[in-house]
Amino acid sequence: MSEGLGFEELLKEDGFFAHLFGRSPSGADRKALYGPDLPVVLLTGGPGMGKGRLLRAVRDGFATKVPVIHLDCGSPVYADRAAPEPGARSDMTEALVEVAQRLCTWQGTGGSFTFPRLFTGLAMIATGVSEGTPAAVATEVERYEALPQRPRLRGLGPGEFGRGLLPGTIRNLLMTLAGQTLDPYSAAMTNALLDALFERLAPRGRAELERIYGAYPSAGGQPKFGLRDLAGDFRAGGDDRELAESFLFRALREDLEAAYAGAAGWLRRVGRPGLLLDRAESPLGERLLRGVLTDRRGGQRDRVVIAGTARRADGGAFLHGGLPPEEAVAPAEFRPADGGAPQWSRRTVTGADQAPLADGVLLLRMPVLTGDQLRAETARRQQRTEPEGGANRRRIDSAVARLSGGRPHMVLRLAAAAAAFRMPADANDRDVLDASLRLPGDSGPEQPVADVLLRELVLEQLPVQLPDRHHDQWLGLLTHLSVAHDEECADVLLRHHQAGRVHHLTVHQVTQLLIDTGWPSCERHFIGDFGLRQLLVHRLYGLRPGGAAWYADHHLLRDHYAGRAADEGAPDGGAFRSVMAHRMNHHLVSGGVDDVVGHLAATLPGRPREWCAELLEVAQAPYPGGADGRRERAEGLVAADGPALRRTVDQLLNAVWLCEERTRPTGKETADTLATLLGRLSIMDFDGAGLLSRTATEWSDLAKNEQPLLRCTCTQRLGRRR
Repeated sequence: MSEGLGFEELLKEDGFFAHLFGRSPSGADRKALYGPDLPVVLLTGGPGMGKGRLLRAVRDGFATKVPVIHLDCGSPVYADRAAPEPGARSDMTEALVEVAQRLCTWQGTGGSFTFPRLFTGLAMIATGVSEGTPAAVATEVERYEALPQRPRLRGLGPGEFGRGLLPGTIRNLLMTLAGQTLDPYSAAMTNALLDALFERLAPRGRAELERIYGAYPSAGGQPKFGLRDLAGDFRAGGDDRELAESFLFRALREDLEAAYAGAAGWLRRVGRPGLLLDRAESPLGERLLRGVLTDRRGGQRDRVVIAGTARRADGGAFLHGGLPPEEAVAPAEFRPADGGAPQWSRRTVTGADQAPLADGVLLLRMPVLTGDQLRAETARRQQRTEPEGGANRRRIDSAVARLSGGRPHMVLRLAAAAAAFRMPADANDRDVLDASLRLPGDSGPEQPVADVLLRELVLEQLPVQLPDRHHDQWLGLLTHLSVAHDEECADVLLRHHQAGRVHHLTVHQVTQLLIDTGWPSCERHFIGDFGLRQLLVHRLYGLRPGGAAWYADHHLLRDHYAGRAADEGAPDGGAFRSVMAHRMNHHLVSGGVDDVVGHLAATLPGRPREWCAELLEVAQAPYPGGADGRRERAEGLVAADGPALRRTVDQLLNAVWLCEERTRPTGKETADTLATLLGRLSIMDFDGAGLLSRTATEWSDLAKNEQPLLRCTCTQRLGRRR
């Protein structure tokens, strides 16, 4: 898989990240973006948009020229490391230690970094070890021995801090108390540690520690009070611990800033350091982001480039201070397809220290692959078996484009699976989902690409807020919800498929979880992403033999809306104009084509405009698996009974259904069929027939250009990719 596919403009020598770091991938100087008040850059996009892949590509492209650290905030390794000493460590402290340790061995321009400010704070929270004795604290402090000093092999001293922060010195001072009878966490031990930290510092180093830890909330300018409070807050847990963790993150960034400041830093170091936070929507990632954004909102300035991932389109609910979406001010955003990086500056408002954290963010909207990029990827993988022409490859291109919507990960997986796949005659795009592939490095059997994508896009990217007790049913619920249109529809399915469980997810909860995961919404489809919906529909049909699960869900909804027959004619309040249209949609999909034709034929005379709108709503539905006879039926090649009006409506319904499903090419042939059938209806003897002539032209033009006849958010982007 090409890590740079789709990101070429962002990663190039004069691209966005080169100017953000002030250094190009080849090492050339670049004019740095944004000045001393840097935004936190959040890469936004749902599953499969390549956020993590882009961060890895940034790391690989720039990490030899500027110090760039990639951190997977969703990894359990940090919590695992913290578990043995929960009073002295947390997942965040372990992540900060890892960042610092990697930078302690940086071998690029300017050499390694030291972290005396961070070390001091970590040494203080070490007093929370489970035994609480001087020996146990000394052992904990030794875990951080690499942070305050340069590697000895470089022959460099500890610089401005003197030699007071050497872990060996601290251990010796603490061990003098080991023979005394002291209560764990005693004041004597804390005082000894503070003395060890400050006693042998050079004046400049002491001043630095006094400045930073004297600024700890409640310290009142007294650094030793600040360090005691830091350790106490960390042991207290909850919001107090989060404050302490955030301050340690500030200390790390101040250590980095100090390495660049002054004449020595100016002469020795280039560009800006970077911290790349993959899966930053996780609790650890959110705490890191909240910490740096809060500090920068309060006036703290550092040159560390912070780039993270965000599933939600708004960057994350925590950025907006609890405001409802309609009241929240959207962060600045950057769409790579629009050109160069945008101007950015923090808003100047009254009470800036209470401004939403979103003011400090720049959203980078992850790009979808263009038609040219998509075709190049599928063509690169195709194993040519056809003697001449490229009809199969073009059909594969079309299917991959529609199913993926340009979502890079889906393109890569589908293109790989379809490398040697032959599309059946008159195929539905979902046929490609049966193609198999073997993942790189996997020696096991090939797997259907549909299973691979569902695992990677759904099961491996569960909503962060989804309770553990619902993990086992999330994919199953989404599978059944693939046939839902609006909240009422979804509620019927959720109640049915959660019957017998103690804990239920509500429609509102599922909607929020989908938004939090980054899946887009649509006014006509509960699962608002077209590609995800096709994966789930495909899975639903295959759950039970003969599509039994598919038919059961549609029958459930058909019967629900049949039970609301007394409301006929009243607005549905959801995705349909009426209860009857909603009922007919599910009846059509579950085998009631003849009944739907009868209803449409009976309700056409006298109301052509309303009828056409209802026809589009009824026909905007997936087609079940198995042989597809709609095209032949639309062209009149299947014998049909009844008067001319009914026979023509039958043909038109099938033609419109072909267009509205959006999983096969329509083009000129179907467009001509639509024009012919509507033209035939327009000269029949019923009220308003002549009005259908205009509709014939409009629908034919849309179908000819592969455009939906009834536009909605998720299908209007699925026209021909040029």
